[in-house]
Amino acid sequence: MSVIATLGLGANLDDPAAQVNAAIAELDRLPGTRLVARSSLVASSPVGYVDQPDFINAVAQVETALAPRALLNALLELEQRHGRVRSFHNAPRTLDLDLLLYGDARFHEDGLTLPHPRMTERAFVLLPLLEIAPHIVIPGLGRAADYLAACSSQRVQPLIPAAVNA
Repeated sequence: MSVIATLGLGANLDDPAAQVNAAIAELDRLPGTRLVARSSLVASSPVGYVDQPDFINAVAQVETALAPRALLNALLELEQRHGRVRSFHNAPRTLDLDLLLYGDARFHEDGLTLPHPRMTERAFVLLPLLEIAPHIVIPGLGRAADYLAACSSQRVQPLIPAAVNA
C-alpha cells in the first residue's frame, strides 16, 4: 500500500538551488518511492536565526510505500549525503528536508509530528505547496490556502518556474 507524502525542501549553502533540485531528483530513488509533483523554487528570508543567507525552498510530493518513520529516516540520510551539519537550531544548511504531510495521518511521536507543526506558519512552505496542490486540506487544520494570509509579511520570491508534474 502506498500513500502520498508531502515534503518541504530548503537550502542556503553550497549552491542552494542545485542542492534542492538534486534532492528532488534523489527522492525518486528512495526505496518504494516515486516523485509525483514538485513546485517551483522560491527564495525566502531566514526564520529564527536571521544572520545567514536567504534560502531556496520547494515542496515535493511523493508516492511512497515507506512508513512515516522510515521515510523520515531516508530524508535524514539524504540530508547527510548533502553535507548537512546540525550545529545549532536554525543554522545555515546545505539541505533541509521536512516531512510535512503523510496522507491524512495525524500523530505525534518522539521526533515526528504530522502534520508538520509549523507548516501553516511558513509562506515558504504554503506558496510552493499551493502551487502543486491548490485545494489541499491539512488534516485536522483545514485548507492550506486559509493560512496564507497570516504569512503575508514573510518575504518569499518565486524563482524560475519548474514543471509542476514530475
